[in-house]
This record gives sequence, structure tokens and C-alpha cells, in this order.
Amino acid sequence: MKLQPASRKEIARISLGVLICDFLMIAVLFLLSLVGVGTFSVSRVLLGALCGSVVAVLNFVILCVTVQSAVEIENKRKMKQRFQLSYNIRLLLQAAWVVVCALIPQIHFIAGAAPILFPNVVIYFLQARGKLISSSRPSPAPSGDAEPEEDPEDHLNSFEV
Repeated sequence: MKLQPASRKEIARISLGVLICDFLMIAVLFLLSLVGVGTFSVSRVLLGALCGSVVAVLNFVILCVTVQSAVEIENKRKMKQRFQLSYNIRLLLQAAWVVVCALIPQIHFIAGAAPILFPNVVIYFLQARGKLISSSRPSPAPSGDAEPEEDPEDHLNSFEV
């Protein structure tokens, strides 16, 4: 499946944000080591940050692909199942990576595990600054008993990253 331009744009923005967060995390870990909190091994920290960032961005790419493929599903129950399966796979991927960080001594645990949270940080930042792509659908009418239909593309901004 080919990614839509909007998905590619969001993936690029999340990737850039994760990279910025990586630099900030590395700087904080270095400064903490200077004051005697923990040790700073360049190779361990960089390996953890690099691999953790790959896992975090891959997680977001899987989310984008899921949203794109789910939009084509007419049956709401099947669409919900697709989202749930994707969520479970992405959660398992993240948990497995944290376990790998804990078990492999060549990876700095914090530098490896923290990047999993960085896409959320970037999304919160972009949302606070009003920089997220907004949906083009009109807002629902304030009155009426009918519940508005959910747009599957809204799940891109749902913080399940």
C-alpha cells in the first residue's frame, strides 16, 4: 500500500520531532552524567536512541497504514477489529523493544526506551501549537439525536502512538 501525501507529511514531521527529542534526551543524559547521575557511554546512548527512534517511527508508520487501509472498509465492526489488531501489534512491538533494552547491556536502557514516548510528545506539541492537519469535514450540528459518524482519519491524532 502506498502512503498518501498527508500520511507521508505527518510521518516526516513525527520523524523530525523524534530526532529533536533524541538530541534533547542525549544532552540531558550527558548533563546528568556530569553531575554524577548515571554514566554516559556514547556508543550505548547513541545505539539506544537510534534503535528506539526507529521503533517509535515504525510504530507511527504502522498506525498510518492501518488508518489508510481501514478507511476502505465499509463494515464498522471489521474496521474496529483492524484498529484493535493494529493497536495490539504496535503495543507488543513497543513492549518487546523495552524488554530488549533491558536485556542487552550494549543498549542504554533509558536512551532506548524513552524514544517510544517521543511521537506522543511531538503530537502534543504540534496540537498545542495548532500545527496538526485538521479534518476538512464540517463540525456536527449542536442539536439532534443522531450521533455523528466517526472519521477513521481522526485516529491519526488519537494519541495511540
